[in-house]
Amino acid sequence: MVEKDRIIDGRSIVPGDAVLGLASSGAHSNGYSLIRRIIGEDRLSSDLADSLMEPTRIYVKALLKLAAAVPVKGLAHITGGGLLGNVPRILPRGTTAVINKSTWPRPELFKWLQQAGNVAEDEMFRVFNCGVGMVLVLSPDKAPAAMALLKREGELVYQIGRVEAAPGEPEASIV
Repeated sequence: MVEKDRIIDGRSIVPGDAVLGLASSGAHSNGYSLIRRIIGEDRLSSDLADSLMEPTRIYVKALLKLAAAVPVKGLAHITGGGLLGNVPRILPRGTTAVINKSTWPRPELFKWLQQAGNVAEDEMFRVFNCGVGMVLVLSPDKAPAAMALLKREGELVYQIGRVEAAPGEPEASIV
């Protein structure tokens, strides 16, 4: 059971908060129209084919344990719309999530899709999860404990960015 003070409330997200990313298991269910266009009639290596057929990772067990132990301010499942379209949904007006793409390894599947399809970098982050299937926002002092708990639960977790003040509607930027 999640205690009342542990219920996720995006209104508590403030500049300075940490942004964590949980590794995806592949494309999940995102971007398959673009993937089909890129692949066309080509035969894929067995590794790439296996990556495309990998089931979507489900994070619920680890996240329930995390929410019972650490106050989580926001969660964004990176679905259609990629990182750029999903992260802003949890942010309050006047904030932006600055995500550093060098903080997690980009899986070979996404490198191949970008190269084979000649897909622009910003489009990759608009369409695909690029290796981050779930994003969490929490106070920076809670990030180390959250990361340790998630790793014990078998998740690959990275500190991928921070929340900053910004005028207007919430947004995410990849740097």
